Amino acid sequence: MKAIFTILATATLAASFALAQSPATPPASATPPAPRNPIGSRRENQQDRIANGVQSGQLTAGETKNLESREANLNREIHSDRSADGGKLTAGERQQVNRQQNNLSHSIYNDKHNAAQQHFSGQVGARQENQQDRIAQGIRSGQMTAGEAARAENRQQGINQQIHADRAANGGKLSGQQRARINQRQNGASRQIYNQKHNAQHQAH
Repeated sequence: MKAIFTILATATLAASFALAQSPATPPASATPPAPRNPIGSRRENQQDRIANGVQSGQLTAGETKNLESREANLNREIHSDRSADGGKLTAGERQQVNRQQNNLSHSIYNDKHNAAQQHFSGQVGARQENQQDRIAQGIRSGQMTAGEAARAENRQQGINQQIHADRAANGGKLSGQQRARINQRQNGASRQIYNQKHNAQHQAH
């Protein structure tokens, strides 16, 4: 009887030691992170590339307006397709979206590497550059949707064209009156950028 008791005690002690040495199992509530949506990830990448081009001056206001208008149209198409299919995209729709994103990607590359560059000079140019930096930050952060960025860049394109025309008509310089008029338009553009970045609309990723 004493031998049996000794064997049982030894077995119990060994089991307790093995249990203490075994790695702790993760809690049942721990779940792996959900995989990222590939379409959303690519859309975010495209927007980052556009933002970089805006900030570096590789993309002009007109080029950015066109790219963001196409991005906005694609976003509306994706939203419409998902709404019609219970929140998902069919295989055919995914292929179509991928083709459109490929085309947009090529356009971003070509626009960033062509001869058209955004150049700024003087005090007026410094404000133009500041506006572009603010738009780029809004695109990169998702505070501005593609449609909002397109409208903001459309406004900047108009201001840039006015500056170019005024300088061409005045020997390459701007008069005090022309500067005041441009500054007034930039004030309106600045308010637009601020409102777009602080409203309820955000770029989905």
